[in-house]
Amino acid sequence: MDPLFSLAKRLGDALLDTELTVTTAESCTGGGIAYCLTDVPGSSQWFQQAWVTYSNTAKQALVHVSTDLLAQYGAVSEPVVSAMAEGALAEANAGLAIAVSGVAGPSGGSDDKPIGTVWFAWAWHNGETDSEVCHFDGDRRAVREQTIEHALSFALQRLSP
Repeated sequence: MDPLFSLAKRLGDALLDTELTVTTAESCTGGGIAYCLTDVPGSSQWFQQAWVTYSNTAKQALVHVSTDLLAQYGAVSEPVVSAMAEGALAEANAGLAIAVSGVAGPSGGSDDKPIGTVWFAWAWHNGETDSEVCHFDGDRRAVREQTIEHALSFALQRLSP
């Protein structure tokens, strides 16, 4: 069985057990997290909706990231990814929102944000938001797959007793 599918299935089961729903706001993964989640039969019971907010304009319009945050910190940053998650959570009225923004490559990296840098945020219905930065190795596909795996794994770990 595909490891991402297995992970998405286990997260779906945990969401059902906790009676929560999930939504995503994705940049560098281009909807890959939502794809993995909705690949699971029955995911309509716990998956709300998703946004691919690849551009800064989309981040502002769809999940209400402020222009000031984007200007001050850039799209690949903790304040922006947390705002993406919190905006998606509110828009979808979900129990959990997963957001990612990163530099998948092969270009676009900088000294401060090299290729493979990905910011994650998980906003929860109780008002908490977890965030984390990871630095992944590999080509564009590998960075995106590692991002999807980490986003799902963290959510599952947080939901599991």
